[in-house]
Order: sequence, then C-alpha cells, then structure tokens
Amino acid sequence: MDSSSNISEMALDMDGEVYEHFALIRAGILGLVFVLATAGNLFFLGTLWKKRKRNSRTQLFLLHLCLADLVVAFFQVLPQFSIEITHRFRGTDFLCRLVKYLQVVGMFASAYMIVAMTLDRYHAVCKPMVSFLNGSFRRYLSIGAAWLLSLAFSAPQFFIFSLQEVGENQYDCWATFIEPWGSRVYISWITLSVFAIPAVILLYCQIRICTTIYFNMKRKALQAGRADTKGVSNAMLKTVKMTFVIIMAYTVCWSPFFVAQLWSAWSPSSAPSQGPVFAIIMLLASLNSCTNPWIYIYYS
Repeated sequence: MDSSSNISEMALDMDGEVYEHFALIRAGILGLVFVLATAGNLFFLGTLWKKRKRNSRTQLFLLHLCLADLVVAFFQVLPQFSIEITHRFRGTDFLCRLVKYLQVVGMFASAYMIVAMTLDRYHAVCKPMVSFLNGSFRRYLSIGAAWLLSLAFSAPQFFIFSLQEVGENQYDCWATFIEPWGSRVYISWITLSVFAIPAVILLYCQIRICTTIYFNMKRKALQAGRADTKGVSNAMLKTVKMTFVIIMAYTVCWSPFFVAQLWSAWSPSSAPSQGPVFAIIMLLASLNSCTNPWIYIYYS
C-alpha cells in the first residue's frame, strides 16, 4: 500500500510539473503572438498613414482590418497570456464583462471586414459600372455596417459572463448558461455568425470573381489586337490574390477552433475540451491576427 501511494503521489507531481511546463510554453507563444500581431499591424498602419494621400479603396479596408486585428491582439491574446501566468482573471466584474465583449468584437470585426473587402472586390470585378457609380458610398457603408454588426452581435457577452467565485476567496471570469441547451445555442450562434455564414459569402464571391476574371482574360485573348479590348488589370489581379490569401489564412487559423468549440458543446464527453490539443487549436486561432499584416505588406 505504501509503495502504490508513493507511485500515485509521484505521478501526480509529474502531471503537475508537465501542466506547469506546458502552461509556460503556451504563455511564451501567446506573448510572442501578441508582440508580432501588435508590431505587424502598427507597422502596416504607419505605412498606410505615410501613403494616405494616395490610398486605394482596398487600403481603406486593410486599415480597418488592421484595427480589428489589434482589438483581437489586445483583448483576446493579451488577456489569455495574462491568465496563463496568473491562472485566474484579475479584475472587476465590469472589466470581466468588457474584456469578454471586446474579445468577440474583434472576432466579428475581423471576419466581417474580410467579407466587406471581398464584396468590394466582387463588385469591382463582376459589376464594375455599379462599383464605379456607388464606390465611395458603398465602401463606407460596408465598413460602418461591419463595425456596427460586430458591436451589436457581441452584446450578449455582457450578460453571459461575470466574475464568479470558484473557490474560497478565488474568483474567475466565467460564463453562465441555461442548461442543458444554453451553451449549445450560444456556441452554434457564434460559429454561424462569425465563421459559417461569412465563409459561404466569401466562397460565393471568390467563385464569381475567379470565373469573371477567367472569361474576361479568355475574351481578351480572343480579341487581341483590337483597340477596345478590356480585361482585368494587373493591380486588380494582385488585389484579388491578396484577398484570397487573407481568406485562406482566416479559414486555416479559425476553422479548427470553431470545430473544437462545436464538438465540446454538442459532445463534451468525447471532445478535446482540455489539454494540449485544444491549447494548440487556440494558439493557431490567435496566429491569424499576426499573419494578416505580413500578407498585406507582401502584396503591397
């Protein structure tokens, strides 16, 4: 009995050491992601400011996408970095609700700004006359709508999360749901509104853009030599490529996160809700905020 007890205690100590070691690794990676995301987005914002007199319509969307990524960096990555170090949320009840609200605002704004930018490219390529006549108004309307929808759709966070006592004199920022269906409805709603519906819109727009470019280039090849030949400019092709890469980066980074969230909500017994797998998925989602500015810089 004594030897088995000693073995159990040793196993528990080893598990604790492994957990602490892994927590430090997660904290280090989150800190690096925060630095890269902040530096990259601020650098690109500075570049846009220097070129503000000759900014293109796409750069206006990129500016707001940078702002959305900074919201993700400061209110999603940074608080998670802090929690990995302290193991608890340190702050008031209002701060808890505000941070959780802004975390989702960043997710919504990043997704909806990509949708707004893709819709602008769709109109520029597929409906050039409409885009030319209503360009500025449509541009500012779509950017304003992206921010307003993000702020409005994130409002439930204020009521779902609160500072709760989780132990003797220990408090944490936790969500409260109506069981057993509350968490499922919430996670399904977030997945649909932040990821699934935008993904369908993006897919449709990209297919239409690619087919339009293909037929325009084919027509241009057939009409080679005519003075009135119209095709797709190199600048527009470059912008479309950049938009496509941004969409792919968003999909690759966030799709595992939303799949894991849905899995944990609808089948918690078999889902990787805790442990290294879920931690890696969370870190992958955070990477999106620091990949976008380097994509912009590469294509600029």
